Order: sequence, then structure tokens, then C-alpha cells
Amino acid sequence: MSENVYLAQGSRTAIRPYAQADAEEFTIRARESRDMHSPWIFPPDDARAYAAYAGRLIEDPTKAGFLVCERGGGESGAGGGGARDRIAGFININNIVGGGFQCGALGYGAFSHASGRGLMSEGLGLVVRYAFGPLGLHRLEANIQPANEGSLALVERAGFRLEGFSPDFLFIDGAWRDHERWAITAEMLSQEGV
Repeated sequence: MSENVYLAQGSRTAIRPYAQADAEEFTIRARESRDMHSPWIFPPDDARAYAAYAGRLIEDPTKAGFLVCERGGGESGAGGGGARDRIAGFININNIVGGGFQCGALGYGAFSHASGRGLMSEGLGLVVRYAFGPLGLHRLEANIQPANEGSLALVERAGFRLEGFSPDFLFIDGAWRDHERWAITAEMLSQEGV
């Protein structure tokens, strides 16, 4: 695991950028979570796929990737050290456009050991505030398959609003999938205190 250089911290989670050194832990967690992720998302589950995936998030200025880490949530380190933080999930901002748009599209997933514990809710709140603060964005969108109840509940808890429906929006798992369009703006965040 890479050094904990957090961009933002909450009471139970913190967010930090991806690092190539996270490959082993990330891919182990992705393999453990395959059943939970399918058919919605397919995060990289081997070292080569992770290297390419993380590389794009690290190097591409139209992307910003964040690992959601459970603070003090890992096993004790070797030699009697304290508990280390472990990756609970990931939240990526893709297709970042500046100028008059100042928007990005979210992609995210929890790992099975963290599912249902509120860690991703706190992590998403940290990412939203970071996006509207240091990243200078005005709007974040999340496109979600209508049957993905967990994902819909996550963005709704975070204050996103339903804006529409996009048929045949994304090619996932061999077919074009319908998606609901959810979004939040910087003004909504300040009004709702998210």
C-alpha cells in the first residue's frame, strides 16, 4: 500500500489518489467483490489491468481517481505496528470538462468488506466537496442502471437529483444499458449542507 497522503478525511474514511503501489490490495479486493459488482461494474482484478487503469487515472488530466480508505480499518502491521488503513472502494471523476461546463462524470464501487457500512457514503461526500473545492468543478453527474438500487441510494443520500433517463447509454457486459442521470451542483451542495 502506498503512503497515506490524504486529500480529505472524514470520521471513518479518507480519500487519496491512486498509486501503482496499490495494485495488490486493489486487485485482491476486486476479486473478492466480483459477485457483488456483476453485472454493474468490472474493476481491474489483475496487476496488468490495474497498471493500465490506474495509469489513466493518474496521468490523464480529464480524470481524477480517488481511493476511499477506511481509517484504521486494516489488520495490524508486521512488527506490532498499529492498524493500517485499507481500501474500502473507489470513486473516479471521468470526462472532466473545464471552461463554461466545469463538470465531470462519476464512476465508483465499494469492495465487499466495506459494503453496507456507510463508508462509501462518507467517501462520496469527501469527493464531492473536493471536486467543488480544489478541483474547481461546478457539477458532477452519475449515470446509473435503474436496477442498481445500492448505487441509486448512494447518490440520493449524497444529495444528487434525478435529471433524466438515457436509453442505451453505456456498453456494459456485452450490451447497451439504459441509465438514469443523476447530478449535483456546487450550489446544491451549499444549500443542502452535504
